[in-house]
Amino acid sequence: MLIQSTSPSLKNIRDKVEAGKRLSLDDGLLLSDEKTPLHEVGALANFVRERKNGNYAYYNINTHLNATNICVYRCTFCAFRSDLREAKGYAMDDAQVIARGQEAVDNGCTELHIVGGLHHQRKYEWYLELVRLLHTNFPDLHLKAWTAVEINWFEFLTKKSVRTILEEMREAGMGSMPGGGAEIFHPEVRSRICEHKADASKWFEVHRTAHQMGVKTNCTMLYGHIENAYHRIDHLIRLRELQDETNGFQVFIPLAFHPENTGLSHIKKPSSLMDLRVMAVSRLMLDNIPHMKAYWIMLGIGTAQAALAYGADDLDGTVRHELIYHDAGATTPELLTVDQIRRLIVEAGREPVERDTVYNRIERDPANPSKWFLGEPITVGA
Repeated sequence: MLIQSTSPSLKNIRDKVEAGKRLSLDDGLLLSDEKTPLHEVGALANFVRERKNGNYAYYNINTHLNATNICVYRCTFCAFRSDLREAKGYAMDDAQVIARGQEAVDNGCTELHIVGGLHHQRKYEWYLELVRLLHTNFPDLHLKAWTAVEINWFEFLTKKSVRTILEEMREAGMGSMPGGGAEIFHPEVRSRICEHKADASKWFEVHRTAHQMGVKTNCTMLYGHIENAYHRIDHLIRLRELQDETNGFQVFIPLAFHPENTGLSHIKKPSSLMDLRVMAVSRLMLDNIPHMKAYWIMLGIGTAQAALAYGADDLDGTVRHELIYHDAGATTPELLTVDQIRRLIVEAGREPVERDTVYNRIERDPANPSKWFLGEPITVGA
């Protein structure tokens, strides 16, 4: 037996987890119920986490590039977007983009995470050339670029197919895709928080197409706003079903909603207890996705560290220049050093492993840590 339980209602779920059997929607709802002891849910999630990833906890050295905050959409939950004439509105020029890439390389980054607003006065070619510019000047820097929502916007601008756009982006230097824009898939929620942007079917079409092309992607869920447990479990099951089909998702990131400066500022942000429960339930429901990321920018450093015992096996990275969640009131630092990340992992009783974007081990030159080379792919369990 995994743990000595005081909850007879969890026996069936414990038996399934121990046997490696899939959990149902009803199982997910039971695990999500606040009456179900959180420590027991966490213990089950930790069992799965260690079965898949042993005692490893991953991190990478990365920089964010949000090329513009000007956006045609007005999502209720977003504090990052700006209108064209607002004082805070910006769009980076080529020199600024190059400077960000150079800063990343100078600081030993292996990844540039590229997302932003949908600028109605910038053509598709601006986005495409941004990727090409970075790849041409910094060919060793992995470019994780554009959410499914952005790809859908490019589709609207060009009338090209999703596949053609992804092929052009890949040719320009895109290495993989982030998982943003998923929010909550269920139309009861999605229609109220982001009614005009890509719906769930389009989000899945973009990721399915990327996976069919061999492009690895991440996946996410924004929680703690107007959704409920049913919407969250429905969301996870939809992700699980696509993973069954394509096996293209490499990591899931539950994103805690920050209400400050948004159209939902009256909502109280999720508690740490909710954060840990969502992480644990996600680990248990997403049996076919290898990694779970505790995004410290949104969770806070302490909760992210605790999440390493509630299903998470990844702390993201150094995250230089993150703007989207800091605009929404995140009070976390804008940068963690490698030493700080490794200390957090060691304090949690885990073994720190630096990875690249697609989970290859990274080796560093001890005499010059900004110099790195790829090690072996990281494989542990099922």
